[in-house]
Amino acid sequence: MSVTLSISKSSIATIELDRQSVHNAFDAQTIAKLIETIEYANTLPIRALVLKSAGKHFSAGADLAWMKSMADNDFAKNLADSKQLAKLMFLLANVAVPTLCLVQGAAFGGAVGLIACCDIAISTPDAKFCLSEVKLGLIPAVISPYVIKAMGERQARRYFLTAEVFKANTALEMGLIHQVSDDLTLCADGILQAIINNGPCAVMAAKTLIKEVAGQTIDQTLTDLTAERIATIRVSAEGQEGLSAFFEKRAPSWQN
Repeated sequence: MSVTLSISKSSIATIELDRQSVHNAFDAQTIAKLIETIEYANTLPIRALVLKSAGKHFSAGADLAWMKSMADNDFAKNLADSKQLAKLMFLLANVAVPTLCLVQGAAFGGAVGLIACCDIAISTPDAKFCLSEVKLGLIPAVISPYVIKAMGERQARRYFLTAEVFKANTALEMGLIHQVSDDLTLCADGILQAIINNGPCAVMAAKTLIKEVAGQTIDQTLTDLTAERIATIRVSAEGQEGLSAFFEKRAPSWQN
C-alpha cells in the first residue's frame, strides 16, 4: 500500500507515504487514499497524528505521469482533480488533534503544502524545500493559503516567484518548520510525549482557540469569546481533574 496507518499504544496515529520508486510523489490515487486515511483517523480516539514518508525523501510533490495525464484533460476534469487536492489539504489542516510532520530529503511542490498544513513540522538538516510550480508554468494555488500562513507573505513573494531550492535552516528561520534534528524519531518522540502529558480535551480546545483568535481584531467580541472559552474548560470534568491534581500534587488521570 502507498499509504498506511498505524496506531501506537499511546494512541498516536502515524500515516506513512511509501512510493519510494517515485520519491513519494503523489497522484490521484494517493491523494484519495490520504483523504480516506485522514478521515478514518479523525474517527479514532487518538492523541496526535504523525505524517511521514518512507525512504530518502519526504515527497517530490506531484507525480510526473499524473501531471502529464492531467495536462491532456479539459478544464472541468482539472478542476475536479484540483478540488480533491484542496480537500486533502483542508482535512489535514483541520484534524482535531495535533499533527506532526517529519521531513527528510526533498520536499517539493505540493509536499510543502502538506508540511504547512500540519501544526508542527521538523526536518533533518539536509532537507531541501522548493515551491517549484512556476518552473513548469504552473502556480502553487491549492497549497497557497496554508504555505503563506506558515512562511509569511513576504517570504512567499520570493519563493513562489523564483522556485529557488532552500535548505532546512532557511525553512526554520521563516517558520515553515519548527526544528531541525539529526534524529527525527527521537525529536518526534519528545514532542509527542509533551503533547500526551497534557489534557486531551484541553489540547484540542487550544488548537481550536488558535484558529478562532489568529488574525482577529482585539475587540469586545473577541475578549468575550476568550473569557467564555476559559470559563467553559475550567468547569469541565478535565479542567476540574487537572486543577485538583495540581493542588493535590499528583498526576492527572490522563497520565495514568
